[in-house]
Amino acid sequence: MRAGDEKSQARAGTGAADAGTGPKTAGGSGTGSSRDEAGSGTEVGSGSGIGSGTGAGAGSGAGAETGSGGSSPGGAVDGAPEAPRPGPGPRHPAGRAAEEEQARPEGDRTEGNRTEQARPEKARTERAEDAATALVRTPPSRPVRPARVARVAVSVVFAVHGTASGTFATRIPWLREHLDLGPGWLGLALVFMTAGATAAMPLSARLAHRYGPRRALASVSLACCAGLVLPPLAPALGWLCLSLFLYGCGLGLMDVAMNAQGVRVEEAYGRSVMSGLHGLWSVGTLVGGAGGAVAAHAGLDARLHLALTAPLLAAVAVLAARWTPGDEPASADGRPTSAPAPAPAPAPAPAPAPAPAEGEAEAPPRFALPTRGVLAIGLLGFCAVFAEGASMDWSGIYLADVTGAEPGLAASAYTAFACTMALARLSGDAVVRRLGPVTTVRAGGVLASLGAALVVVAHTPPAAVAGFALIGIGIAVVVPLCFAAAGRTTAAAPGQAIAGVATLAYASGLAAPAIVGWIAETTTLSFSFGVVTALLLGLVATAHVLRT
Repeated sequence: MRAGDEKSQARAGTGAADAGTGPKTAGGSGTGSSRDEAGSGTEVGSGSGIGSGTGAGAGSGAGAETGSGGSSPGGAVDGAPEAPRPGPGPRHPAGRAAEEEQARPEGDRTEGNRTEQARPEKARTERAEDAATALVRTPPSRPVRPARVARVAVSVVFAVHGTASGTFATRIPWLREHLDLGPGWLGLALVFMTAGATAAMPLSARLAHRYGPRRALASVSLACCAGLVLPPLAPALGWLCLSLFLYGCGLGLMDVAMNAQGVRVEEAYGRSVMSGLHGLWSVGTLVGGAGGAVAAHAGLDARLHLALTAPLLAAVAVLAARWTPGDEPASADGRPTSAPAPAPAPAPAPAPAPAPAEGEAEAPPRFALPTRGVLAIGLLGFCAVFAEGASMDWSGIYLADVTGAEPGLAASAYTAFACTMALARLSGDAVVRRLGPVTTVRAGGVLASLGAALVVVAHTPPAAVAGFALIGIGIAVVVPLCFAAAGRTTAAAPGQAIAGVATLAYASGLAAPAIVGWIAETTTLSFSFGVVTALLLGLVATAHVLRT
């Protein structure tokens, strides 16, 4: 046995890392092909290679090559002259062990090779599982440019949606005066906006499936901004209801589409980013509200104001949508999440194209009842949005009627609520990464419940303002985490699940102001916020559904 053969066989069965990584030692069946020397030939296998010729050659991973006649998978030609063999070297214990191994019966040798090959295979599998677990638990701290660009683009879309909402909210008094509407008729007209959003949300998943998430987001963003121009143009109540319904459709479609893209960005990052995205939405509402307040104070006609604002917002949103994730979310290293890691060496043969999964090409249904898991997540969001709607619409009235605050001071309750919610959302991702979504929602539910209880017992304006500020902090991250959990659920398509959660949330926002008013009409306004306190305690009890 020659020294080169002995060393090669002594390394037999030591792991797949040695398989086919170097040139073959002379001997055996003669010269191999260049693929054998590159380490990617077909002889690289589970252990013992079957070669040609009459001599013993160095194996490609474990064991020795034996056989006589036939063509070698590595490219040796049958009948080719045998390469010159080096002179015999000093015998070594490893060489004797290899000779004894070859002398064993074929069945025993095969069984031994299988045992030896199973050990490195098991160790390699365990190392791969450990690496995958470490990748999930330790996401990259600095994602490369594609993931960062996608996050910035989706953030801009969130801010545009919030700016449109805040801008329209400041011009509602102009609509009331322009059409000479009473509170009841104005409230009825605003219900159509929420109804339009609720009706259109389930269609967003079908649009994303048919046109792709990027083109769908750009289209619904354009529709939302175009709908912003319609309400001031309405000549009567009926036309106002129709225009608000169309505007609500655009709002709902854009809401679901941008949240679905936010979930894709969060998957690419491997850590929570949804709270920050919703924080930028809150910032957008504050910016839009501030701009609308300046325009109203200057006496600018709402038709001109919204006609100037809508095209600007549409251009920004459509441009930003071009940089959002496409058909596949980009991973943190710049590759699609479903793409395999680049191989260190070319494969011996082209891999067949993966067959599409069964039902993958089927479009989502136009309407489908939410699954049990989606319904549980939606009810969690329902409780949070109920408290949000009650605080936004009734905080100023509560301070004026219950604590006797002046109108200017009463308006500060909404400001405190909105600002603390925006700040909590902007910093919420760090808290979620540290505590996890379930613990974060439970802690927020406790904090919001304490704030609502403070509102119930408050008899002075500062105490009530502090209570509303605590509510804003406590519920800030609940809705973003609900959307993120809906996007991760396997019970339905991500867009369809997000639409189900958003529909329940919008329904809560529609019902909250009216329910609080009805309860206050029969009891007191303080008792109404006692009901809000009970719903906020429900966040603590049902936060576990975010483990989906």
